[in-house]
Amino acid sequence: MAVETHLVGTNENKMVKKSKRKSRISAWCHLHWRKIFAEMVSTLLLLLFGCMTCIPIDHNHFNLVMRGSIGFGIIVIFNIQTFGHISGAHMNPVVSVAAAIWGHLSIELALAYCIAQCVGAILGYGMLVALSSEEVAAGVCVNHPNSRYAISQVLGTEIFITSALLFITCSVWDPINEKHLESASIKIGLTIAGLSIAGAPITGASMNPVRSFAPAIWNNNWEAHWVYWVGPFVGGILTALLYKYAWLKRVDEIRSTEVITWSEEVEGEV
Repeated sequence: MAVETHLVGTNENKMVKKSKRKSRISAWCHLHWRKIFAEMVSTLLLLLFGCMTCIPIDHNHFNLVMRGSIGFGIIVIFNIQTFGHISGAHMNPVVSVAAAIWGHLSIELALAYCIAQCVGAILGYGMLVALSSEEVAAGVCVNHPNSRYAISQVLGTEIFITSALLFITCSVWDPINEKHLESASIKIGLTIAGLSIAGAPITGASMNPVRSFAPAIWNNNWEAHWVYWVGPFVGGILTALLYKYAWLKRVDEIRSTEVITWSEEVEGEV
């Protein structure tokens, strides 16, 4: 009888723990689903419209790099302005991992963002394929290294252009700039356009693993695909760590600096 009572009590404890776990997961999903969904939709639109700007006009490839680079930059401006206040509009696993390093996201939410971005990118490029003829859509936005460059040069290019992207992203996140965020979408969008123009002739200027992942899946083209994961993650993570520990000031330090500056101004006026 005592054994049966003990088993019943153990089973009840397990059920209670399971119920609490489900309740926590449900509460977490209820709290964050809008952000995760926004990341999926914004990445979907990035691939759909961004890659649409890379479709040749009547097979004329003239200025295709410029069109694609400026097109992606403008789509990024649109997405940040539309979804930035909801999820941050990362649209890039590297940015989400950097946000986790900064403490802006929990590890769980950063992982959910990355999954949503992968799904959104695949769906977005799939929509582009559905809206275009097979002949036009084939190979559009597929990143592969320029054969004239060594793989180390291609990897280095992805590292440095992604590092540059994360520098401005970290600058936007910096609390000292919290009063100067009205044009953040334009700053980041134009930066992406410029970096794309610079890196496109060498690597295709990915800076974003899912931006390369979705076209690779739909076109079954995996040439040197690892570069478009390793390069951006190495460049992005190193830059986030460098900015955080070398230049980022704590909020109390910022306020202290503002007080000192204000005191100096008052003394100067006197």
